[in-house]
Amino acid sequence: NPTKPIGRFYTKEQAEEFNAADKGPYMDDAGRGYRLFVASPKPVEIVEKDEILQIAETGSLVYSVGGGGIPVTRTEQGELKGAMAVIDKDHASAVLASQIKAQTLLILTDVPNAYLNYNKDNQETIGETTLALAMQYADEGHFIKGSMGPKIEASINFVKATQGRAIITNPENALNAIKGQSGTIIVP
Repeated sequence: NPTKPIGRFYTKEQAEEFNAADKGPYMDDAGRGYRLFVASPKPVEIVEKDEILQIAETGSLVYSVGGGGIPVTRTEQGELKGAMAVIDKDHASAVLASQIKAQTLLILTDVPNAYLNYNKDNQETIGETTLALAMQYADEGHFIKGSMGPKIEASINFVKATQGRAIITNPENALNAIKGQSGTIIVP
C-alpha cells in the first residue's frame, strides 16, 4: 500500500504520463506537486539501539534513523536480511526514542507546527495539546498520509509508550519548541 512520497516533484501531466507507462503510482503530495509513492512499513525495533544509546550516554549528539534506517527482516535462523521498503523516519525515530527511554521526541519538518485544516481558509495552528486531542484530530482526518500524518502518529505512539512529550516543528524553531515556547507539543 503506497503511502510514502519519495523523490522530486512533478507536474500533474508528468505524473499522468508515468502512471500510464506503469511507472507509478505518482500522486498529489499535499498540493505541492506529484511524487512517487511507495510502501512504508512501520519498524518493529531498531537493531543498533544499544550502540546508539551507548554513544548518547557519552554526551554526544547522535543523529540516527534520519532516513528511516536500512530495512531488514530476520530469517528463521535469526540472520538479518535486507528488505525492499522505505522505512518511515518518523516511526523509526519514535521506536528508537521509546527503546532508549527518551523523555522527549523531537521531529523536525519544514513547517513550524502541525495544523488543523491544513492549507484551507480555516487553518488553525496546533500548539501544545494533549494525547487525547491529538488522537481525536488524527481520527478526524486532519493530517495528510505520507506527510504530517506519520509525524502525528509516531508522536502519539511515543507519548502513549513513554508518557513523555513529542514535539513537531521546523529546525528554526527547535530550541524554542524544546523550551515549550513554539511548535506542536503533544503531552500525556
